[in-house]
Amino acid sequence: MTESRFTQQQRELPEPAEGSRPVPKLVLTIIFGLLVWAAYYLYAAYNPMPSALGDNRIAADFAISTQVDGAQLYAANCVACHQANGKGLPGVFPPLAGAEWVNADKPDVLIAIILHGIQGPLTVDGTQYNGMMPHFGDKFSDDEITALANYLRSSFGNAAPSTDAAHVATIRKAGATRLAPWNGDEDLRPMLD
Repeated sequence: MTESRFTQQQRELPEPAEGSRPVPKLVLTIIFGLLVWAAYYLYAAYNPMPSALGDNRIAADFAISTQVDGAQLYAANCVACHQANGKGLPGVFPPLAGAEWVNADKPDVLIAIILHGIQGPLTVDGTQYNGMMPHFGDKFSDDEITALANYLRSSFGNAAPSTDAAHVATIRKAGATRLAPWNGDEDLRPMLD
């Protein structure tokens, strides 16, 4: 039984038509409101007069502190070997806690070690270590070496006097021609006495 073509067309729904409201009025109202808000926000953001938006800080309010943190330098560069407590690893990496190299009256040897590094045998608290410490002279500024040295001299139970960047600059200049790391006790012990 075949249906007639006319009956088939009658069963079909009419083509959808947008009619008089292609977009609901609520959606148009929301879009218009967002455009007005965006225009006001941009105007207020670039208006030189104080605005109720934001907290009215200027670029100078976000200036970065130039003070160097020795603890951060230690954590980023030294803690893997000398450990967080400054006691090193027995027989492998020397301790900084109570070490004569760190607690000397003058920080010259400690600064020289940080600047140029060490290789070969080094005796710390009666125990001999034979390893290599990298140099940081080309990586750290005088202020950073000062901050690190002062951190080491005042942490882990150490209580040695602090130093300043001018003193570090003097030691850096005195050793400017040195290209190799210090040869452990052989080079450093005479400097300590």
